[in-house]
Amino acid sequence: MIQVPYRSKSLRESLVSSGLLTEEAIKGVVEEEKKSGSTLIKAILQKNLLDEKTLLSFLEKEMEIPHVDLANYLVDPKAVDLVPADLAKKLKIIPLFKVGEILTIATLDPFDVVALDEIRKKTKCDIEPMVAGLQEIESAINQYYGVSGTVDDLVKSIEPVKKTAAKIAPSKSDEAPVSKLVSMLILRAVSEKASDIHIDPTEKNIRIRFRIDGILHDISTAPAYLHSSVVNRIKIMSELDIAESRVPQDGRFELKVEDKGVDVRVSTYPSIYGESIVMRLLDKSNILLSLEQVGFSGTNKKMFDEVIKRPYGIILVTGPTGSGKTTTLYATLNQIISPEINIMTIEDPVEYELAGVRQAQVNVKAGLEFSTALRSMLRQDPDVILVGEIRDEETAKVAIQSALTGHLVFSTLHTNDAAGTLNRLIDMGVEPFLITSSVASAIAQRLVRTICPNCKEGYTPQKELLEKLGSDKKDVTFYRGKGCKNCRSTGYRGRTGIFEILILNDKIKELVGKRAPTHEIKQAALEAGMKTLQDDGLQKVFDGVTTIEEVLRVTQLE
Repeated sequence: MIQVPYRSKSLRESLVSSGLLTEEAIKGVVEEEKKSGSTLIKAILQKNLLDEKTLLSFLEKEMEIPHVDLANYLVDPKAVDLVPADLAKKLKIIPLFKVGEILTIATLDPFDVVALDEIRKKTKCDIEPMVAGLQEIESAINQYYGVSGTVDDLVKSIEPVKKTAAKIAPSKSDEAPVSKLVSMLILRAVSEKASDIHIDPTEKNIRIRFRIDGILHDISTAPAYLHSSVVNRIKIMSELDIAESRVPQDGRFELKVEDKGVDVRVSTYPSIYGESIVMRLLDKSNILLSLEQVGFSGTNKKMFDEVIKRPYGIILVTGPTGSGKTTTLYATLNQIISPEINIMTIEDPVEYELAGVRQAQVNVKAGLEFSTALRSMLRQDPDVILVGEIRDEETAKVAIQSALTGHLVFSTLHTNDAAGTLNRLIDMGVEPFLITSSVASAIAQRLVRTICPNCKEGYTPQKELLEKLGSDKKDVTFYRGKGCKNCRSTGYRGRTGIFEILILNDKIKELVGKRAPTHEIKQAALEAGMKTLQDDGLQKVFDGVTTIEEVLRVTQLE
């Protein structure tokens, strides 16, 4: 089956009704088409009746056939393997991805039924076409069919370049394998749900690692002679200065992997063996999670639901970098979004686009920082404000003033626990009476790895582990992951949050007013019913979500 989009009018009728071609011109093209055995689209281009750009725009808007920008698209090597190189070159198509029994391809002529049928017979897949420019398709064919195989196979196939006076710059033939290597690394990282790619030069080679579920894993190594080529390729993609290697640089670029938009943030750092690179991957097509999916459950869920219903005040989410604070805030906004309230954000950067929310991104060069943006927001009649992070005294004071004037404010801080958040604000220069008047709640969180569902098994943990967590439950079945190919033999797949929620009561406000130490504030919160990170983690152990070892690792217990 060939998935050509259905239209009530034919291609010929649509070209005429759109005003691009007259009926007379179309008749001439059809006669030429019959003589040469060409297709209508190819005949139009050959006779220069329309340029390629106009034709692609027509196919996308009028014929409703998706257009793909191959220059910023990562083709799935598994899809490439389905179509032989000679067939792809002959028909001028490039396979993009395969979902189920449907193979999606890029072609200039989605109405070339003969070509599509030939691919269908060869691949034994239903074919769904997308449109792309001929030059882009030819470049993609050269790139993806130039070298095939795994990352390791590709690395082995790239020979070192002999340094000669005549060879100043690499040729296109030199760049293609390196370009494909970088693309394959990103594609594999996305497929394995990695959050970061680390490319580190060592004395003898390049070490390549992926961060998956918060833990770094060795993926591959590459010869040292590839280092400069790989670094330059990534720098070009992220528009960084390839001539500068002595200072750190930051950049970004966007790619499409299958039907997903992936935002890649690039950071370089000069080490003794050359520049190391970290690429942070953000899948922008991810469906926003609910609070339950983030990890809120039981008492914590009820407490948090009550807090976010407040009409004003500051709710602070705290924890180290990478602990899921932003995801929690997005899940919260996703729950309270309503046509009746005006929600505005200032973020660094905007990670997900929320329908119904006005979002802005910090731009230091243009003078748009958290504090200045926050002041401008107050003139936009907001009900709810999200400030990506409180980094300084000025931002903290403006955020507190916003809460005191009737706004619900969400933000983040870097502290170890919920109780420490209040004293962190005091350390920033905020007066205690302002904190007690404005802060509604402080939520500390961490991410724990969840047990792989494919190899989950019951077991009896060591007595010492139970003692460390203060548990004497004997009627509970404990679980762990045995280790399988789906979880890279780690026993874990995915992550969830554990939380401690501190809600300010009269006693805690009194302690803050006296500038009491953090441990006294924490004790008062525990007496009021706060569950610690350890408590919430232990409950998730009892529920079979994670393991004792993982909770101990994340909560850093002695």
